[in-house]
Amino acid sequence: MATHRPVSGVAWRDGRCVPCSRELAEEVAVALSYNGATQAVMMATPADLDDFAIGFSITEGFATREEIVSIEAVQAVRGIDLRIWLAEKAGRRLNERRRSMAGPVGCGLCGIDSLDEAMRPPPPVAVRLAPLTGSEIREAIAGISAHQPLHDATRSAHAAGFWLPGKGMLAVREDVGRHNALDKLVGGLAREGVAASSGIMLITSRASVDLVQKTAMAGCGMLVAASAPTAAAVETAEGAGICLVGLGRTDGFEIFSRLERIHSRKDANVA
Repeated sequence: MATHRPVSGVAWRDGRCVPCSRELAEEVAVALSYNGATQAVMMATPADLDDFAIGFSITEGFATREEIVSIEAVQAVRGIDLRIWLAEKAGRRLNERRRSMAGPVGCGLCGIDSLDEAMRPPPPVAVRLAPLTGSEIREAIAGISAHQPLHDATRSAHAAGFWLPGKGMLAVREDVGRHNALDKLVGGLAREGVAASSGIMLITSRASVDLVQKTAMAGCGMLVAASAPTAAAVETAEGAGICLVGLGRTDGFEIFSRLERIHSRKDANVA
């Protein structure tokens, strides 16, 4: 299914209206169904749906990659039904959860039925990544911009990337929703057998609590965001042992938690 298409319109230029055409991102309703019951409905870009199913299952704590038996994307009249079948143990565990989500793009907490669930502390991350230099962080930030074809065509998509020291940008996923992009990235890494703890994750958006929670559930110890984080995101990252970097630009960035993960071995200025 196409991720974008041309749409005709009218543009205001130099004091007058002129015909124009622009590539716009596709946005469809994607239902994530587990063992025959819909658990979530998200507005998403119709691409990398297997990765989406795997990543969403992992970051929401529903199942590990090994507990996912099968995935089938079924085209429905008004969207896509992403049918995920779990192993028996994971299915029982999911049934014990009281969480149902149905919301617009960019909404990562829609449908949560308790304050405790929304602000749940994620599990602590086992840090396996050696401290990085400021130059390495800037290299990672610069690398993600070269892997955003949907954004380049439409200017309306977020991206999530995974950067590995010594190897560069290993994977990038795009979506109209920032949460979806991160879920797709996590799923892609899991499908390829890449340990999220071995590198850093980058997002082309702000870092909110739920994105930090998803990063922790994936087992990654560093999250770099293009915009500033929320105060609660910083507290959550600190508690989970995640180095949270915000306002990431090629000429600098700001470190909000776990400063010891970034040092100045190769350059004097890390921010």
